[in-house]
Amino acid sequence: ALNARAGAILATLLRRSSALPRPRRMLGALQNAFGLNTTTAQDRPAVVDDHAPAPGTHNYDYDLIVIGGGSGGLSAAKNASKHGAKCAVCDFVQPSPAGTTWGLGGTCVNVGCIPKKLMHQAALLGEAMHDARSYGWQTPEGVAHSWETMVENVQDHIKSINFGYRAELMDANVKYINAYAVFKDPHTIECTDKKGRVSTVTAARFVIATGGRPRYLDIPGGREHVISSDDLFSLRAPPGETLCIGASYISLECAGFIMGLGMKAHVMMRSIPLRGFDQQMAQQVKMYMEEHGCNFIEQAVPTSVAPAAGGKKLVTWKFADGTTGSGTFDTVLVAVGRDAETSKIGIENAGVLVNPKNGKIQCSGEQTNVPHIYAVGDILDGRPELTPVAIQAGRLLAYRLYGGSDAFMDYAGVPTTVFTPLEYGCVGLSEEAAVEALGQDNVEVYHSYFKPLEWTVPHRGDNACYAKLVCDKSNNERIVGFHICGPNAGEITQGFSVALKAGATKATFDATVGIHPTVAEEMVTLHVTKSSGESAEKRGC
Repeated sequence: ALNARAGAILATLLRRSSALPRPRRMLGALQNAFGLNTTTAQDRPAVVDDHAPAPGTHNYDYDLIVIGGGSGGLSAAKNASKHGAKCAVCDFVQPSPAGTTWGLGGTCVNVGCIPKKLMHQAALLGEAMHDARSYGWQTPEGVAHSWETMVENVQDHIKSINFGYRAELMDANVKYINAYAVFKDPHTIECTDKKGRVSTVTAARFVIATGGRPRYLDIPGGREHVISSDDLFSLRAPPGETLCIGASYISLECAGFIMGLGMKAHVMMRSIPLRGFDQQMAQQVKMYMEEHGCNFIEQAVPTSVAPAAGGKKLVTWKFADGTTGSGTFDTVLVAVGRDAETSKIGIENAGVLVNPKNGKIQCSGEQTNVPHIYAVGDILDGRPELTPVAIQAGRLLAYRLYGGSDAFMDYAGVPTTVFTPLEYGCVGLSEEAAVEALGQDNVEVYHSYFKPLEWTVPHRGDNACYAKLVCDKSNNERIVGFHICGPNAGEITQGFSVALKAGATKATFDATVGIHPTVAEEMVTLHVTKSSGESAEKRGC
């Protein structure tokens, strides 16, 4: 019955697709909400139909070469080797425009999730020290933060992970090739190391897992006078007053912890914050940041970045109404999106097709149009750009190719969290997407503002936090969207995502007893609906 319901709605959306904004994204979102695998039985390949020779029955150098040593690539290589394949991983980090490089492990470990979360934690600790005085701790005013100490310790941790990955490859008998790989033909790559030495390697199969890199601005000074997230986490000196260009989650997260560490942060946004996320939740995040000192320059795009006195940067910009503005900052951080790393690896020599609009690879079950070449991670077109997604996809692909498994990656119902000062976690459809996909009459939203108990003593943020469940009224109020803004949103969302994966309804949540007093219990006590028009603000416990 569920599949029939989903199929009927999908068919309706297909008929309307010319009138819908981003119809492909909407269809994917609807599939996610219904818990359906977005790789359907019709477009999935057979478990192994690439005609690649079995391990040990060919003259190639390797059974499998993985290009890219990030989370997904390492997962594929280690698991393939575990099932008897002779594997190699090619990984080489080309320097950012500012000259930053890093070790094995990809974006997440080196310049993404790991350092971001640790610096977010540093900012939270600063806030906790302020709150501590209300709880009786005699913490002094104006406690100083050492950026240098934080960066040194964070980088030491990252280097330990880099070392661990290399050790794991050795233990798994996977060859690590620290060189930049470029396809010469469908079975051959040319590898260039840091000294310019070139070698040629062949394989029966390939997995492309090259990920993405930050996009830069096509304006005067848009590369040479800015930094990106590739550079921020290893800066030797604090960034000082920083302009973050863009309102992506990367931009807001960076602005958030910079502000939390005692520096001024500005965010320049062209249109809306957190595009692709629920906009009510995005505005909640933005409002909290504004109330805590972050300055938003709205409806504006940069026009130039130039050097200024004292090592500062002079930025000029243009507003949507045609007026202009300018300002001087210590650091300019660009976070306007990421580009797939497919344009320089000779992918055309292998015959692999990419989406010309974004350079991403269009796959069916991680298999490209060239049967023996696969892809995982952020370079996949229309898939979530998240580390756990890449890891699981790589592992399952290896199991199919060499372990006899028939399990495919399920890209539906993937949870995520934005680690801004007020964290935002979500699974499934935004409210806007639910209304577009299901129709306003079929959507009910249960919601509540709230204040965590821990915030009451230091008198922080009345009703600053917010939670809502988006339900499909026509399907027994099945929950198709879960959203929470508040402390520990990631931990909360991870737990509830299992319930959504299992098809939980509002009645399931209502029947669940909450743990008191916690933030998570808000999700099982929601009773005010948007359609009722009642106030969602809360008083008492």
